Parts: sequence; structure tokens; C-alpha cells
Amino acid sequence: MSSSTPTASASVRLQQINSHITSKASSPSVFEKVPGAPEDVIFALTSAHKADPFPNKVNLGVGAYRTEEGKPWVLPVVKKAARIMVNDDSLDHEYLPILGQDAFRKAATQLILGADSKALKEGRVGSAQCISGTGAVFTGAQFLARHYPIKGATCYISKPTWANHRAIFEGVGFTVFEYPYWDAKTKGLDLKGMLIIMEMAPAGSIFLLHPCAHNPTGVDPTPDQWRQIADVMAAKNHFAFFDCAYQGFASGDLDKDAFSVRYFVERGFELFVAQSFSKNFGLYSERAGNLTIVAKTPKIKDQIESQIAKAQRAVISNPPAYGSRIVSLVLSDKDLYQEWNQNLKSMANRIIEMRRLLFNELTRLKTPGSWNHIVDQIGMFSFTGLSAPQVKVLKEKYHVYLTDNGRISMAGLNTKNVQYFAQAVDDVVRNH
Repeated sequence: MSSSTPTASASVRLQQINSHITSKASSPSVFEKVPGAPEDVIFALTSAHKADPFPNKVNLGVGAYRTEEGKPWVLPVVKKAARIMVNDDSLDHEYLPILGQDAFRKAATQLILGADSKALKEGRVGSAQCISGTGAVFTGAQFLARHYPIKGATCYISKPTWANHRAIFEGVGFTVFEYPYWDAKTKGLDLKGMLIIMEMAPAGSIFLLHPCAHNPTGVDPTPDQWRQIADVMAAKNHFAFFDCAYQGFASGDLDKDAFSVRYFVERGFELFVAQSFSKNFGLYSERAGNLTIVAKTPKIKDQIESQIAKAQRAVISNPPAYGSRIVSLVLSDKDLYQEWNQNLKSMANRIIEMRRLLFNELTRLKTPGSWNHIVDQIGMFSFTGLSAPQVKVLKEKYHVYLTDNGRISMAGLNTKNVQYFAQAVDDVVRNH
């Protein structure tokens, strides 16, 4: 009798456990009320394009360079650098420092500020290697949310802008407003509206600025307009946060594309610059980015870096090595650097040529309206001025994929499809 008692007790306990497990399995999930998030617009366009069997389909949504054949392009200099790295027995897969590879950070800051930058020579430029430009914007925004001295400071982004700007700054706790940027009538820069908002904004506000190849409009301020912007921002003690994803890719000239940042540094601004090497190196999946920090003194620079290192340790611990090693190798080698410059010019010139061809086709077709903005804009994107209903017809009737605001990636055009696209635009403008 006594020997059977424990067995019976264990059986009862097992039944209780099974009953509890069954009850938990059938109970509502603790995540029952989590709403589904909408699919990312750009990746949704890419998926729809891939699934479309139409032979003449055109993808003008994705912000990545494409060749004349519509294929991704691995830059020749990147291939060369990769081969050098494969044969370098000194390289290993150990962790990088928390702030990233020193050679990469130094090369990236010098690229955006210029080798003769006074701020660099004075030792008040810091940096942190980040997960591409997106990670650099987040890293800077997170630091500002925790340490910006003006409590309750607001962030201003351009209207329209890259969607992640709002998502990132709101995500770390900032209230985000917009400043006018696109003038729908002129299809150019609304400088007057931009400056009015800058003057009205509370002193010490944070302004997100695109130094070149503004996304999504392709409209950039002229050097004189940048001087006017700097005048107002200096008078209001605003903080400039530049997001630079297209240096060298926009015009083919690295120095020209960095003008605005260097001018602000010369004026004495403290500022952040988020840098991405996805576009100008074609390293989209390698996530090589940098946050450049221009401070008033070397001591303040060190303090900022220490706080960013502390925060970065908790989020990613250490940045990845492969992409940053390619960038630093190319930027530090004279011959590779010159070859990279030629690769950049090849990409920039093809984009410029596509703008010219599209403009010429629309002119030949006598498409209603003015299309000068196609060639006046710069960089990968063009804000066409097409309406959402017109975009809908382009997608459904012509299998042309672009965002609802009329933004197109010029890299998606080539000599084989530019005429087809122009004819499609001519139709929707005339009839829709």
C-alpha cells in the first residue's frame, strides 16, 4: 500500500500540470491587442514589382543605383578592395571597438569636412561608426534626446522628407514639426517658407537638413541660399543635424556635395552629420555609416563620444567590420581613392543622362506643363509633381512602380524604358 501512494500522488500532480498547460495554451495571447503595422512603402513596391509578370514593368521606387541593364552594380573599386582584404592575413573577425574602426572614423570625418578643416586640426571633431546612415541618425537623435540642454526642444524636418526622420525622432521622444521645402508651383525650393519657420521656431530648435540630393525632391539650396539658412539658424541658435547619404553620388564632386556642411562648420556651428556609404560605395547591405560630431572644444567632443559609446554598447555593442574596412581602405589609398572618384562620376553621370533623356522625351511629346525641374533637380530622386491618382494609373495601367507622392528613382530608368515611361506620363497628365 505504502509503495503505491507516491505513484498515485505523482499521477495527480502530472494531471494538474497538464491541465495548467492546456489552459495556458488555450488562453488569449498577451499580445492579442498588438495592431499590425503597415508594410514599408518602398519594400512593398519592390515586392509588387517582382511579382508582376508584365514584361515592360518599371521599378522607380527603390533608392538603389541600377546599371543601364537595370542590374545592381558592385563598384569595381569595391571588388578590388575586397580582394586586397581577402589576402590580408592580419585581418581577423574580432570585435571592433564600441565606437568602431578608428581608420574608418577618421577617413569618414575627413571626407565630409575636408582635410584642411579647422575643426579637425583643433581636435574638436568626434565620430561614431554606426549601422549606416539610419543608425547614425538614430544614434545622434538618441544622444540629443538624453543630453540636449534645452528641455522640451522640438525637431523640425523638411516637408516632404525621408520618412525615417520623423519615425526616429518621435521614437526617441521628440515632438516633430515640419518646415516648408517643396514649392509645388515652381517645383523648386520654398526658401521663403523655410526661413519663416526657422525664424518662428523656438530658439535652440533642432533642424534636420539634407546637405545634397534632398530625398525625396532632388531639390538642393544654392550656396547663397545655404548662407541665408545659416544666417537665420545662427541668429536663433538652432542646432543643425545634417543627414548626408549621397556625397559624391549627387554631382560626382565630393567637395561640391559637402559645401553646406563645411560652410556651417566654418561659421562656428556645433553640429552632427549622419553619413551613409550605402549609395556612394554601393554597400547597401553592409550598413557602413558614421556620425560625425563637431563640438566647440576637444573636451566637449570627448564627453559626447563617451556618452554615445555608453549608449551604443547597450544597443549594438559593436559595429560590423566588413563594410567599414572597404571604405577606410579605399579612402586611405591614393590609387583606390582616385578609382572610386571615377566610379562615382560614372554613377552620377548616368543619372544626369537619364534626367536629360526623360526631359527630352516629355518635350518631344509636348506633355502639358513645365518639365524643367527634371533636369534642374539633382541626385537619385526626382519629385515629378504627379498626383496620387496619376500614380495609381501608372501602376495599374502601365506597371510603373513609384511612390504615391510622385517621387521616382532616376536610377530605375535606362535607354530601354525611358521612352515607355515618358509616354505613360504623357497619358496620365493629359487624361487623368
